[in-house]
Amino acid sequence: MTRSLLRAGLPLGARLARLPRPARPVAVPLLALVVLAAVMAPVLAPADPARLTLDQLQPPGAAHLLGTDALGRDVLSRLLYALRTDLLLMVVAAGLPMLLGTLVGAVAAYYGGVLDAALRWTADILQALPVYVLLIAFVFVLGPGTASLLVAFSALGWVVYARLIRTEVRRVREREYVAASRLLGLSHVAVLVRHVLPNALRQSLVYLAADMGMALQGVAVLSFFGLGVKAGTPELGAMVAEAQLFLRSHWWLAAFPGVVIMVLGSCVASLGERAGGGEEDR
Repeated sequence: MTRSLLRAGLPLGARLARLPRPARPVAVPLLALVVLAAVMAPVLAPADPARLTLDQLQPPGAAHLLGTDALGRDVLSRLLYALRTDLLLMVVAAGLPMLLGTLVGAVAAYYGGVLDAALRWTADILQALPVYVLLIAFVFVLGPGTASLLVAFSALGWVVYARLIRTEVRRVREREYVAASRLLGLSHVAVLVRHVLPNALRQSLVYLAADMGMALQGVAVLSFFGLGVKAGTPELGAMVAEAQLFLRSHWWLAAFPGVVIMVLGSCVASLGERAGGGEEDR
């Protein structure tokens, strides 16, 4: 879903989606460094990210390492706290659709019949609709904010995971060990949870790893257009949006959060593209 959003005519998203992917030896330490900085934000931040001062639009220097914004807020502090916001949203915005899609797809594929037909019919309809328009409509109806953002991602993003898990479950359920488990008297729920899902999740997990990078960029794009987190919340896309008026005179306001979005998104996407393994059945 987030891939469709980024390719639906949003200039910022389109540029981010075409970024080169760093190699794993580079991506792993960079990602670990970013996560560590986010976790340690309360310790590393030199000031309260929401504190307004009279030192507006100060350039990077000894007093403010990354300068200050138009309201006198310390850019480094806001950047560190924005990492916490974006990393959390990245994981949840990709994780919730995966959980919902896995549940729906696994049940429909395992039991088949009307459930499976209903899933295919619903998935075909949702994937034929304009994702960008629907996402904006969801956020518009629910109102800007973290909750509405996650609801919108979940409502539109579960379809891909449902189709992935449906294909894998239909394959795994025909294996001999699944039939043997049923003969031993295990319930359908127990067979599905213990034997089918563990061997059907690999493709969904690989997609999740890649989708988190796209989710990060999707959240940044929506926040850039004022459809993401609430105003004033430290968030990378919102920081870039706030800096639009000062691109020529105070470049650092947009440059620092923009670079972080590119580096973090590229590292996560790189790990996702290289995820995977051999045959998982055992």
